[in-house]
Amino acid sequence: MLVRKAPPTVANLLNDSPWFPALDESARQRVLDELREVDVPQGSALCRRGDVPLHWYGAIEGLLKWTVTSDNGRSVTLGGLSAGSWFGEGTLLRGAARTADIIALRPSRVALMPLETFEWLHATQRSFDHFLLRQINERMHWFLGNFTAHHLLDTDSQVARALAGLFHPWLHPGSDPHLQVSQEEIANLSGVSRQRCNAALQRLEAEGVLQIEYGGITVVNLEGLRRRVE
Repeated sequence: MLVRKAPPTVANLLNDSPWFPALDESARQRVLDELREVDVPQGSALCRRGDVPLHWYGAIEGLLKWTVTSDNGRSVTLGGLSAGSWFGEGTLLRGAARTADIIALRPSRVALMPLETFEWLHATQRSFDHFLLRQINERMHWFLGNFTAHHLLDTDSQVARALAGLFHPWLHPGSDPHLQVSQEEIANLSGVSRQRCNAALQRLEAEGVLQIEYGGITVVNLEGLRRRVE
């Protein structure tokens, strides 16, 4: 008999996040009381460029992309946001309007922490400050790598990097070796056409780092995938 796996909850997200267990008891309770959850349908925006920042976000389930679109319609994808990811802290700390869109590549569920709660944690919880510093440093390092990849790497390596990014141990701690992600979604995250992405995935499968399956892919050699883009 097939047993359906229960969907992840806000409590699962918090307990698996490095910053939450490190808070003191009163801070954990305030977070639990003030966090809320929203559904983001496929293709819809969680937030848009120009929005006034009001929340810090945590991905409970699904897959989103971080993207910037110019006035003439050209766009660039900055990265994927998978289950376990927390994001949006830079905009909150800057106190400026958002500079990118967050779009759901599939139906997603996201936890929202109010700005007031975020600022209170930042002001009163030293462990939370340590987390933010590490988070921002890891993200900056990843973005620098993306910049290099789009200028120096071939298509296969760009696709490999996008996939490896979904297994970043700090930014995306909740990823499973089997990614329920379509080839179109991978193309979106890689910033390449679907046709070029499909060809790259087939070559990466031939190298033995992943296996293409119905409804997704399985990374069978994560270290090999990472070495592909070093």
